[in-house]
Amino acid sequence: MLAAIFGSVAAAEHPPAPAEVRGPLDFTLRAIDGKDYPLAQHRGQVVLLVNVASKCGFTKQYAGLQALYARHKDAGLVVIGVPANEFGWQEPGTDAEIATFCSTTYNVSFPMMSKAVVKGDGITPLYAWLTTKSPFPGAISWNFNKFLIGRDGAVKARFGSKVAPDDAELTGAVERELAAAK
Repeated sequence: MLAAIFGSVAAAEHPPAPAEVRGPLDFTLRAIDGKDYPLAQHRGQVVLLVNVASKCGFTKQYAGLQALYARHKDAGLVVIGVPANEFGWQEPGTDAEIATFCSTTYNVSFPMMSKAVVKGDGITPLYAWLTTKSPFPGAISWNFNKFLIGRDGAVKARFGSKVAPDDAELTGAVERELAAAK
């Protein structure tokens, strides 16, 4: 019984940091379906990485993130949702419950990851790197913080929770990165 419990906990963990890290696309996360999700598959694309939660005052941003993704995915934008439960326990569900909520409530079609720790003890290696080694360091302040990664794989901008997906500052930064040479 304990092996089954600990096995399921271990399966939910995200893969460790690679030996050599040059940028965020060197990391692998775990997709919401439990499979490894190498961020390297998005080299040459623009990535908006967002820590998300289903029971937050900012949860309605899912609609804006989906609209932004739908509008720009053919130009090379990928939005990646990373559920996290560090802020007010606003993402209590299982990966299956989160996936159902996102698809039925907001028709999310962008990639969703397995629930991850984005702050504090047990922080996922990607978020440890983003918050200490990226050009925009600092702890994640709340749900729906956003990191914009350019086609070159470098972190280009960071936006707080209050910056909505349709905010001119964010959409302008996304469009500038999409216009950058591949």
